[in-house]
Amino acid sequence: MDNGGVKSPLGPRNAALAYRPFDLDRIGAGLVFGESLGELAEALRAGGSAGAAVVQAPPGTGKTTLVPPLLANMTFANIAAGAVTGTERPRVIVTQPRRVAARSAARRLAALDGSRLGDRVGYTVRGESQAGPGTIIEFVTPGILLRRLLADPGLETAGAVILDEVHERGLETDLLLGMLIEVRELRDDLTLVAMSATLDAPRFAALIGRSVGEGTDERSDGGGTAPVVDCPSALYPLKVDWAPTSAPRLDGRGVTRAFLDHVADTAAASYMDTLATDPDIDALVFVPGAGEVSYVASRLRARLAARLPDAEVLELHGQASPAEQDRAVSGREPCGPPRIVISTALAESSLTVPGVRLVIDSGLSRELRRDANRGMSGLVTVSCSRASAEQRAGRAARQGPGRVVRCYEQKAYGAAPAHPTPEIAAADLTGAALVLACWGSPGGRGLALPDAPPQGAMDDAIEVLGELGAISPDGLATDVGKTLARIPADPRLARALLDGAATVGHRAAAEAVALVAGDQRAPGADLTRLLATLRESKDPAARRWAEDVRRMEAIARQEGPGVGPSLAAPPSLSSPASPAEALGFVVALAFPDRVARRVQGIGPERYLLTSGTRAGLPAGSPLAGHEWLAVAEVSRAEGRDAAGTGAVIRSAAPLAADAAEAAASHLLRDTMEAEFKQGRVTARRERRLGAIVLSSTPVRPSIDDGRAAVARALAKEGLGTIGWSTVADALRRRLALLHRELGDPWPDVSEPALLARLDKWLAPELEALAGGAATSGIDLAEPLRRLLPWPEAARLGELVPEWLEVPSGSRVRIDYPDVADDGGRPVVAVKLQECFGWAATPRLVGRRVPVLFHLLSPARRPLAVTDDLSSFWSGPYAQVRAEMRGRYPKHPWPEDPWTAPATARTKRKM
Repeated sequence: MDNGGVKSPLGPRNAALAYRPFDLDRIGAGLVFGESLGELAEALRAGGSAGAAVVQAPPGTGKTTLVPPLLANMTFANIAAGAVTGTERPRVIVTQPRRVAARSAARRLAALDGSRLGDRVGYTVRGESQAGPGTIIEFVTPGILLRRLLADPGLETAGAVILDEVHERGLETDLLLGMLIEVRELRDDLTLVAMSATLDAPRFAALIGRSVGEGTDERSDGGGTAPVVDCPSALYPLKVDWAPTSAPRLDGRGVTRAFLDHVADTAAASYMDTLATDPDIDALVFVPGAGEVSYVASRLRARLAARLPDAEVLELHGQASPAEQDRAVSGREPCGPPRIVISTALAESSLTVPGVRLVIDSGLSRELRRDANRGMSGLVTVSCSRASAEQRAGRAARQGPGRVVRCYEQKAYGAAPAHPTPEIAAADLTGAALVLACWGSPGGRGLALPDAPPQGAMDDAIEVLGELGAISPDGLATDVGKTLARIPADPRLARALLDGAATVGHRAAAEAVALVAGDQRAPGADLTRLLATLRESKDPAARRWAEDVRRMEAIARQEGPGVGPSLAAPPSLSSPASPAEALGFVVALAFPDRVARRVQGIGPERYLLTSGTRAGLPAGSPLAGHEWLAVAEVSRAEGRDAAGTGAVIRSAAPLAADAAEAAASHLLRDTMEAEFKQGRVTARRERRLGAIVLSSTPVRPSIDDGRAAVARALAKEGLGTIGWSTVADALRRRLALLHRELGDPWPDVSEPALLARLDKWLAPELEALAGGAATSGIDLAEPLRRLLPWPEAARLGELVPEWLEVPSGSRVRIDYPDVADDGGRPVVAVKLQECFGWAATPRLVGRRVPVLFHLLSPARRPLAVTDDLSSFWSGPYAQVRAEMRGRYPKHPWPEDPWTAPATARTKRKM
């Protein structure tokens, strides 16, 4: 096994660099990736003093355990050889996408190295660190490394960086990849390794290749490709069983209880069967979220109580305490009881749970989805990708032959997407946009990212940052933005921390921000209840929150007063503000677009947000009845809780009306809005907070406002808003036929043409409407006559007459085609008997357009349609006569229509 070129400690050359190499033979005993270490070492050496590579290895092969000490040995070997200078005790930094994975990986490597955790091997995650000056390998979460890069763009204390689990496509990991590629272009002594568990490795190799020379110390211009080091699978044989149920997995409210019961029952039955053949096997059950973990764990405990009372049912999810998480992933103690771990996707790829040979998979996961129309993002339960399903199944075959039971149909697996949706494609990008602005790549411009951020989401994020004063017009971070980036929270919460501290106090603002930024679920969506629980509790979650509060309070004091104009405290805030008052005000400062007011009405609680989104409140929430809420989280949903709005409030705090206006003061608008509806101009003076109407009073509109209202209505709804009388419609149809056949100077009377020339033909009527007149008093016939050309208008009756006199002496109205009917013909509907003897079909518009006759029965039902009367009398008439003479015997049906007198009467009255 390649030890990275380190044969012995560095000796007296530099006492600060005294180094005991990691024993890769001992660390890698039994790990499959040990066979690939030599290939990786050679690939990195080929890149010069420090190279870059991509490691593609399935879960369980040992890449997370072996690659960091290999890079540490190689880094110190380069120092000893003089290839790298100016760096004392360079650190190997390894990112893990989850805190529990970072802690677990550091603990395992330290144990294999025989050193104490925090000495040679350590970790740093949010609110917790086990690392010191002598730490050589440090496991961190991506957010920790992002903030270090912004503080130290050269990352001078690091000799190597390993990005683990890049295939998960976490947003922060994607950003780190692009930023570290740029760092390597300036630092040829920094080693960069990306590690993936799936077949995406070539994609990452091409990205990293822009900073990799081809066998020399020269960096390429972007055309190179980093070497990919593969590792064979470490999996034992795996049996796949399918155990679908007739119950639906999802409904409008999320995962159905019936399906969760099926998962728990399947897990219990499968585990009992497995223990009958091998009592040392443990099980791992995958469900999508923390709530489902608790529900399935509770049902499992009840099912196993009689037959397996000593079994441990452990819960593993992001809201569990560090101690609970560590216990779940530590494996069974010697001679310990059987264990079933119920987990979210947290255990999917970045963690190994020892002893697991049975996996029960719900086939569901939680993924970020962004609703641009509603301006919100949130976790949505979906079918997991096929790649995720394979990762989960692989957990059962790492330490021996295993079995996976999929609690869904095989066709659902086949229909699932190949890979999870990259977080950058679905997340709120406000925090990412601020990082990019601080890095000098606004919007990701010029950065080598696996996927470009969606333009719409990035534009929305940049708009938010602009409102916060965090970026300048050129997109780069302002001093305010750089301050906000140093705070480990969403930029909106960071701004609220600083602005709110001056109004409600440093401690209260810090409590509110730590509460919203944390991963605790508010019971009944009530943040005040969660705050009270955390304040009084001594459990690990409360201690972790308290530590976050101390850190946020220190930041607020260090950064001084708010980064914007001082806020005047609303009268409703007492001095000092109560915890509930302070919480609602700070949340509203962070998310003014989510300040919500109750919609009055019967039925479930509904709220309207200042953004225009409507959302329901969960049934039974303690917040029910509050007029105003400061909403921290709202997400898409269906079912009872959404109350028909398509969204549900997940966490919020009560808010006073004046506090709502103070926090969202930039959304206050005092406007007078005139509108034209139901045939008249009306106006109201409105005071609004975003989309929320605070007050509305009827007022008399000015002429200008009325004119604008009429113009808007006409542009939106057309001239039908005023209405076409029968006379006006008939005149318009006649003019349309003249324009179609003769063109100018006869006017175009189509809707677009008329709307474009309102001032030429409708000005007096528009003025009357703007002054308050009703449309009922307006007939558009007279305004249309203003468009008639002179002297040509004198021939209007001759070219397109209103009536046509037929042989019987009757005057019959001519129906002209619709204005939009380009091929329409003028129609005369008349009784057949009134046209006896008429041979020549009349023609209009200077004999250009023949009239189309609808010849009717005595009951005025159509018998024939023709524009050639002569041909009709000579042919089809005989058949019509034969069919109709018996039905209408009182009316004339002569054999010779040419000589019969035309009449509108019966035979008796002729």
